[in-house]
Amino acid sequence: MKTMLLPILALWVGCCPRGALAKQGPSLREPMAAPTPGSLHTLRPPPPSQPRTPDGQVRPIPRNGDPDRPEDGAHGDPAQPPAPGWKAPARPGLAQRKELPPAAWEQEQGHNKEPSTEWAQPQATAAAGAEAAKPQAAKLRPLQASRAPRAQDGAVAGEKGQGRKARVREARSRGLKLGRPPKGSSHQPGRGGWRQKKDRSQGHGGSSILRTTGHGQKRPGSSQGPGHRLADLGTAEQAVPSLPASCLLARAAIACGNVKMKHVPALTDPGLTTLYLAENEIAKIPAHTFLGLPNLEWLDLSKNKLDAQGLHPHAFKNLTRLKRLNLDGNSLSTVPALPTSLQELKLNDNLLQGLQHSSFQGLSQLLTLEVEGNQLHDGNISPLAFQPLRSLVYLRLDRNQLRTIPPGLPASLQELHLSTNAIEEVSEGALNRSRNLRVLVLSNNQLQEDRLAPRAWIDLPKLETLDLSHNRLVHVPSFLPRGLRHLTLHHNRIERIPGYVFAHMKPGLEFLHLSHNSLGADGIHSVSFLGLHASLAELLLDHNQLQAIPRGLLGLRRLQVLRLSHNKIRYVPLNSICDTRVAQDSNLISTHLENNLIDRRRIPPTAFSCIRAYHSVVLQPQQGEGEGS
Repeated sequence: MKTMLLPILALWVGCCPRGALAKQGPSLREPMAAPTPGSLHTLRPPPPSQPRTPDGQVRPIPRNGDPDRPEDGAHGDPAQPPAPGWKAPARPGLAQRKELPPAAWEQEQGHNKEPSTEWAQPQATAAAGAEAAKPQAAKLRPLQASRAPRAQDGAVAGEKGQGRKARVREARSRGLKLGRPPKGSSHQPGRGGWRQKKDRSQGHGGSSILRTTGHGQKRPGSSQGPGHRLADLGTAEQAVPSLPASCLLARAAIACGNVKMKHVPALTDPGLTTLYLAENEIAKIPAHTFLGLPNLEWLDLSKNKLDAQGLHPHAFKNLTRLKRLNLDGNSLSTVPALPTSLQELKLNDNLLQGLQHSSFQGLSQLLTLEVEGNQLHDGNISPLAFQPLRSLVYLRLDRNQLRTIPPGLPASLQELHLSTNAIEEVSEGALNRSRNLRVLVLSNNQLQEDRLAPRAWIDLPKLETLDLSHNRLVHVPSFLPRGLRHLTLHHNRIERIPGYVFAHMKPGLEFLHLSHNSLGADGIHSVSFLGLHASLAELLLDHNQLQAIPRGLLGLRRLQVLRLSHNKIRYVPLNSICDTRVAQDSNLISTHLENNLIDRRRIPPTAFSCIRAYHSVVLQPQQGEGEGS
C-alpha cells in the first residue's frame, strides 16, 4: 500500500498551485506514518532516519511559518537541503508531547473523538546534532479536516473550496475518516477534548443580550460589540418576567410608558436607576413594591390612577437615593411620605386639598416643587408648610384657587409661578423673605394697580423678570423692582405709561412687552421711557390704539426691535424713528408698522435712513389694502 500511496502523493504535490499547501495545512512532504491495522485514526511515528534522496520519496522540509517567505524546496529541486536557520515557532503543549513515548501519545490523541478545526504548524528543526536524534513523534501531526474553520472575533470564516477539496482527497487517500466538530465548540491544541465555545458578537444580527449592570443583575438590551455574551429570549424573560413586550430597556433604565400596565412590576435590580411607568392604569402601590430597587434615582408614575387609598403612605420611604419623583396626573388628595434624598417633586394635576406643616417634612434637599392644578387655596396652606424646604429654588403653584401669595415662602426661592389663580393683591410683607427671587410670574390673575403695595417688591434686589400679563391693570405699575430686566404687561387694560415710572431702575429694562392694551395718543409722553435710554432693546406696542409714532423713541439708543403694528397710525413724520440731524446708524434690526392706516406714498424718503437694512422695515399690508399691493 505504501508503494501505491507515495507516487500518488508526489503527483498531487506537483499539481498543487503555488503556496496552496502553506496556506491550507502542513506540507505533505513531511514524513507520514502508515495507518495501523487496528485504527485508522492513529498514526505511528517512524523511527529516526536520515533525509532521503530525490528518488520519488519525500523527506521532512522545515517550514518557517511565514506565508510571504518561500520554503526551501517547496517548488524547486526536492534534493536541496533545508535552510539551517529557519525554525517553526513553538506551539503550546508540544513540549509535553515530546517527552511522551509513542504509545502514550497515541492514547492522548485517542481522546479527541473528532479532528481539530485548526491546522497545526509542524515543529521542525534542522536535521543536525541532538535535534536529529529526538523522536520523530514531535514532528508528526494527524491530518485533520473540518468544514467549520476557526471563528475569529465572532464571525464564522469561510474556507476556500479548492483547499477543502484538496484536504478531503488527501485524507481519503490515507484512509482517514472525516469528521466535524460539534456545533458551537472549539478545540484547544495540546489539551485534548472539545469544550463549549463562547459566542462573541460584533453587532451583526439582531439578537438580544443580557447586559450585566455591574451589580449582579442582568437585563436584555441591544448588542454593543465584542465581549458581550448572547442570550436567548427565554433567559431575558426570566430576568424581568413581568414586563410587557413593548417596554424599552437600557443599561440602568426601564421605560414602560402607555402599555396599559395595572401594577408596578416586581423588580429586584440594585443597578436600576430610572423607572418610567407614565400613562398607565396603576391604581395600587403596596409598601414593599420598591424594596428590590435600592439605588433608584428617577421614578415617573405620572398619569396613572393613584389615589390616597391605593398608594401606601410609606411606599417611597425605602428609596433612599431617589432624586426625582413625578406623580403628575393622578388623584392624590394628600402628599405621601417621601425620602429625604428627593430633589425634584411633581404633584401637578392631582386633587391635593391642602399642604400641612408635615407635608414636606425632612425634604431639606428639595430643589423643585410643582403642585399646580390642585385644590389649594388660602385656607388650606399652612404658613409652616414650606419651612422644611431650605434648599428650594423653584416653586410652581399655578392653576389653583389662591387669592394672595402664600406666606412662609423659603428664603432660598429663586423662581415662583402663581399664574391662573384668583390673586387680587400683593401685600407688602408677602415677599419679604424672598430676597433671592429672580423670576415672579403672576399672569392670569385679577391684579389692579391700587392693590399692589408700594413696597411689595421694590426691595427685591435680584428680581429680574416680572410677568403681570392678563390682569386688570390700567397703567404701568409704579415702584417696580430696581433691578428688573424683563417686564411683561400684555393683555391688560393699560391706557398710559406714567412719566418717570422707569427712572429709578438700574441698569434698566431690556424687554418691555405692552401689546394688546389700550394705549392711545396721549398715553405715552416724552418722559415715559426715561431711565431706559441706555438699556431697552425690545419694545412691543402692537395691538393698541396709537394714532401716531410715540414720542421719546429717538432717545432709545439700544433699541433693536420696535413693534407698532395693528394700531391706527396714519403717517410717519420725519425724525420720529430716525434723527436725520445726526449722521449715525440706528441699532434697529426689526421695525413693524404693518396693519395701520399709513399711506406709504407720503412717507418721507429719509424717514428710515438710519436703518442699515431696508428689508427690516415692514410696512405692508396696511388696513384696507391687500397683501400684494
